Amino acid sequence: MLEEQTVVQGERRGLWLLSLLIGLLFGGCAGGPAPGGDAQDAQQGTGSQYEAFLSGDKPKVAATSTILADMTRTVAGDGYSIYSILKPGADPHVYEPSPGDSRVLSRADLVLYNGFNLEPQLVKLIGATQNPAPKVPVAEVGGIKPYKLEKTAGIVAADPHAWGSAANGVRYVSAIEKSLVETFPKDKERFEANAANYRKDLEALDGWIREQIATIPEANRKLVSSHDAFQYYGRAYGLPVTGSILGVSTEEEPSARKIAQLVETIRKEQVRAVFIETSTAPELLQSLARDAGVKIGGTLYSDSVGAQGTAGDTYIKMLTANTRTIVEALGGTYTAFVPPSASK
Repeated sequence: MLEEQTVVQGERRGLWLLSLLIGLLFGGCAGGPAPGGDAQDAQQGTGSQYEAFLSGDKPKVAATSTILADMTRTVAGDGYSIYSILKPGADPHVYEPSPGDSRVLSRADLVLYNGFNLEPQLVKLIGATQNPAPKVPVAEVGGIKPYKLEKTAGIVAADPHAWGSAANGVRYVSAIEKSLVETFPKDKERFEANAANYRKDLEALDGWIREQIATIPEANRKLVSSHDAFQYYGRAYGLPVTGSILGVSTEEEPSARKIAQLVETIRKEQVRAVFIETSTAPELLQSLARDAGVKIGGTLYSDSVGAQGTAGDTYIKMLTANTRTIVEALGGTYTAFVPPSASK
């Protein structure tokens, strides 16, 4: 009888949370405005960055995500115009392309996207353009073997969030370097030098993250977040993902039973903290935390780097900021990361 009451109570909590989720999903939870712009700029591809990209004389590279754009800027250096279609905080899983995005993709000399079905609507748009420029799925070209995760109805899909591991970040950089060299061979030496320095920083970051996570008491090494975006991070650095409200894609709707089970798991496993993400609305996880009686440990960058001037406004700073938030919330000891390039 007690078990039946527990299940019923859990299902009631789950139904309440699910109704909140549906409202959030249809109310729109993807993405904020571009730095220095407004919401219309972010969604419609207007603003100074957009106009500069279309009208400028520099070679043009269009990247679907802020993560790819940041990596590409670092490898390409000055003299190239790099444009990110998605803006900081935007959700690639549910993003709806604008006419402005089509113009960007049609004018680019090189198009970079993540692959593994991260940005499905943008991939459709890329395929529909008549632009003969190379179109590169960076994670796939980088040779990353994706984790396979079960989605709803037993469907198995590739987990696209491969950048969560800095070691995979090295593979991204190498794929971007290769694409730049093939497209703009005149700057081959510059790309190779920049990429080599970048890889050294990422290799150092990879070891540093592992050291930081190791300071967390073993019993506290449990990660719960808004959506299932941290498998690569968790598996690389010894931080098991205990659960998430949403699946690999934020467009998935969890069942009432799944939400109730996650609440019970958090209590049973004595999860120390749960984490909001910058690319998803916070209300659902806040409600889940209240229901489970667990604190919110902070906000993690998941599908995007942060807006300019924030703690996670580059790929390296994104992983560094996430690690600090996790370590401090779960009872570890944080020490600052100093990339090798900073000493030069």
